[in-house]
Amino acid sequence: MRDNEPVTSATRQPEPPASSQLTTSRARGGAPAVPPRLIATDLDGTLLHDDKSVSARTVAALAAAEEAGIEVFFVTGRPARWMDVVSDHVHGHGLAICGNGAAVVDLHGGPGAHRFVKVRDLALENALDTVRLLREAAPGTAYAIEQTYGFHQEPDYPKLLMEAPDTLAPVEDLLAPGGAAAGQPILKILAAHPTMEPDGFLTLARLAVAERATITRSSPSALLEISGPGVSKASTLALACAERGISREEVVAFGDMPNDIEMLTWAGRSYAMGNAHPDAVAAATGRTAANNEDGVALVIERILEQRR
Repeated sequence: MRDNEPVTSATRQPEPPASSQLTTSRARGGAPAVPPRLIATDLDGTLLHDDKSVSARTVAALAAAEEAGIEVFFVTGRPARWMDVVSDHVHGHGLAICGNGAAVVDLHGGPGAHRFVKVRDLALENALDTVRLLREAAPGTAYAIEQTYGFHQEPDYPKLLMEAPDTLAPVEDLLAPGGAAAGQPILKILAAHPTMEPDGFLTLARLAVAERATITRSSPSALLEISGPGVSKASTLALACAERGISREEVVAFGDMPNDIEMLTWAGRSYAMGNAHPDAVAAATGRTAANNEDGVALVIERILEQRR
């Protein structure tokens, strides 16, 4: 996804679609791949079909992987409250990395009862500095704030979501002492520009903000996702793997957009979807079919066949 607005294959501008046959993927450096112990998969544009459904084939593949002793992590830019789409399909640990690495969430409670296991927030000072610098570098940018249990936005922020924000106000007021966003961890700030080219906006923002925050994007529009310094899908996944004694060589990752690049680069084996952004394709060690063709399930089935 964009993980913050509706995306379909028709709205992306990827390389020509891959065929339904997955490409050969080996561990980095050309070494034979070791048996995987963990599968890390993005959701929107990757595991989910464009209509946001999880196919029966994918549900079966995920269950078979966990039955074979392979953990499955959902790794997404979505906030925790948007995880109901996969809550019915969790097995084993039922953990998800949300907000591009800003939180680890236990999905076992089901819809509306998700529990935060780990939070890697964006410090208030960094948030204010980032907004100030980006306002100077890209006038016309509008902002929204994702928190553990809140969502706030500026009046000019585009109506990308079906849900209404908790508060409408300038982001500086939201983050001020006593403001609507005060007292709760900031998981990420969203920055939208009405006219800039998406990749150009991303480059400009990274130059302007430098080390104060991690900036990425998963939307086909000029919508940036801003997290704490060093926070990404990859860095939080690495922490989760270290806690389990799982090496990067034992991880297979799937993704489709720029916010997946670090994860696709970090994992021992990784697959870009047939509908993926060109930068995600370049970062991965292999390629599978598009999300609407169950590309994740295709690879999992192949992995399990090789274990027999």
